[in-house]
Amino acid sequence: MSKILLSADSTCDISGELLESTGARLFPMHIILGEKSYNDGVDIKPDDIYANFNATGRLPKTAAVNVGEYYDHFKPFVEQGYDIIHINLGSALSSSYQNCVAAAKKLGHLYPVDSCNLSSGSGHLVIEASKMIKEGLPASEIAQQLRALTPKCHTSFVIDKLDYLRAGGRCSTLAMLGANLLRIKPSINVNNSDGSMTVGKKYRGPLEKVLVTYVHEKLEQYDKIRDERIFVTHAGIGEKYVKIVRDEVEKLKYFRNIYTERASCTISSHCGPGTIGILFMTE
Repeated sequence: MSKILLSADSTCDISGELLESTGARLFPMHIILGEKSYNDGVDIKPDDIYANFNATGRLPKTAAVNVGEYYDHFKPFVEQGYDIIHINLGSALSSSYQNCVAAAKKLGHLYPVDSCNLSSGSGHLVIEASKMIKEGLPASEIAQQLRALTPKCHTSFVIDKLDYLRAGGRCSTLAMLGANLLRIKPSINVNNSDGSMTVGKKYRGPLEKVLVTYVHEKLEQYDKIRDERIFVTHAGIGEKYVKIVRDEVEKLKYFRNIYTERASCTISSHCGPGTIGILFMTE
């Protein structure tokens, strides 16, 4: 039986004991701030990005891992006899998957998986992959099964203020000012066929009430929700709001495990600190 290494882009947003339990290694995406490039989660944190934005009004650029970096990183493991499963950020959001595929063609024994998702939506696949590895499945079959699971991973989030979307060119200043003035909180849905994002329902009112409505409406959209786990993932929002979302999820008694995660730099730089969402799977 071949040895299998589980790896994922740093954007999968699982951490701590949960990440350790999977045995997965994270491959940091690049955060370019000014003239310097940083490794996501290694030598830069989301709060560093927020501090810079507050001081300068400028966001960093984010960059995918290139073909050579994937090749050089994974080559020693292949030489040690490993097959490698690597879970990438959705292909609509980054060239990381395409780059990993190119490296796999040169290297062999590397199985890239387009998560068709972001944040802890990709994290679900990391956990599922870890379970399959422990069951003794070969890497090629695990990759195939993970690709079949991508339509069953559901990610959405609510954004309190649109300042970061405006700074990143994703909405106009006029739209931002209007939304903030009218207390409009848009929800963003991730298309789990490629990871692209679309605007969902535009909630209106105080964030406390919006989040309660969002949780109930989002979970009521789906039949046959898997009860094993749900992520409540945020980009630095206050603990008060995290508690509101967790409490509403707990009241519904759908899930055996509720995990709270903090979004990585790559995710946080695009949406800003006032962002929180629920990420779950269906059968």
